[in-house]
Amino acid sequence: MARQNGIVQPLLTDLYQITMAYAYWKSGKVNDVAVFDLFFRTNPFQGEFTIFAGLEECLKFLENFHYSDSDIDYLMQTLPDNIEPEFYAYLKDLTCKDIKLSAIEEGSVVFPRVPLLRIEGPLIVAQLLETTLLTLVNFASLMATNAARYRMVAGKNVSLLEFGLRRAQGPDGGLSASKYAYVESEASPACPACPACQAPALVRSNTRRSAIDS
Repeated sequence: MARQNGIVQPLLTDLYQITMAYAYWKSGKVNDVAVFDLFFRTNPFQGEFTIFAGLEECLKFLENFHYSDSDIDYLMQTLPDNIEPEFYAYLKDLTCKDIKLSAIEEGSVVFPRVPLLRIEGPLIVAQLLETTLLTLVNFASLMATNAARYRMVAGKNVSLLEFGLRRAQGPDGGLSASKYAYVESEASPACPACPACQAPALVRSNTRRSAIDS
């Protein structure tokens, strides 16, 4: 499997998820099992369909999920002082080895309220995955859907060039946008970080879009 994006790690989440994990741990729910479905409520761009993307990054995230020593140090400085040291020791040993993921095939046409991913496994671990999986799927699916709409309008015989880097929300947003635009529409990225930059600029995509409602 390809190398994971360095930004995608367990602390790419809401503090709420950590406090929820602590509440479960404090309540003795360490051995509880849960099933979570990831879905969206509304198609982006007032459209009739969505292209599911981001599964590859989700799999990398699950494979590499582990709190580092620096992660634990940060949490100890951020969370209230009365949290027991045993909770941090518990987090330090967490992995996704007991998590089962089921998913629709990446690149599929999907529709609102249809589960894209299903996570089964320990309640605390599944809870800690929620925010990260949402951001990995929402942004990727948004960009893939946007690219598919451009391809439908341009037709099969027109070359597309993805120019979203200059308008994206930071460098990682730009590179991720280029990846999923290329995956769905075969648009050549303008960013020199990607070797596929070859085609003439015929269509310029706009990455300033709201996220899929999750």
